[in-house]
Amino acid sequence: MTILEVKGLTKAFGGLVAVNDLTFEMEKGEILGIIGPNGAGKTTLFNLVTGFCRPDKGAVFFNGEDITGLRPHEVCKRGLARTFQITQAFPNLTVLDNVRIGAYSHMTSGKEATAEALRILEFVGLWEKSNELASVLPIGHRKTLELARAMATRPELILLDEVVAGLNSKEANAMIENIRVIQKQGVSVLLIEHVMKAIMSLSDRIVVLHYGEKIAEGKPEEISVNEKVIEAYLGEEYVYAKSQ
Repeated sequence: MTILEVKGLTKAFGGLVAVNDLTFEMEKGEILGIIGPNGAGKTTLFNLVTGFCRPDKGAVFFNGEDITGLRPHEVCKRGLARTFQITQAFPNLTVLDNVRIGAYSHMTSGKEATAEALRILEFVGLWEKSNELASVLPIGHRKTLELARAMATRPELILLDEVVAGLNSKEANAMIENIRVIQKQGVSVLLIEHVMKAIMSLSDRIVVLHYGEKIAEGKPEEISVNEKVIEAYLGEEYVYAKSQ
């Protein structure tokens, strides 16, 4: 069953076309990876899907409903959440309060929201940091907090914007495992990532963007040998390293 359908999305900023006539679908329960060089339009795509900017052309359908042009909070209410490449936590609030804010998107009781936030913090491994201010967290914990806050909204589909990039090996492995568990819980995942270990091991399929256009789509093993993708993004070094 299709959960997300993107049809002919186009968005220009002045003379720069960031996303150009982009079309793809993703299935419920799937992890779909989005890759491409810097400036390929990946984060703009996320902004279009989640209502942070409006497309010039095209449409976005979520569970069959046209959500094009809805505001971010309206998109979230329908079951679609996201993280940000540059973390967006409230720095002067505690870790618990940050996640509790997400829980309030579908709860009115403070007691229930607190219980939900604590449950999620335990799941992602931040329970012991509950009473710390978000501003003092290192980058790995800040990215995990982004994930926790998005999960607190109880999404059907979560969009993850480079949640593995910048993490050390231990942190990256923990994040990858969290994403796998999230999928097993029935949440669909749309994932932007430059860390090839993460994107290739997690994704059921991958869409490749270049200058705002889709140049390839397929399973990870197909994408890794696609000549257009190697030339535009992966490079011969990746192909060589993969063969060793």
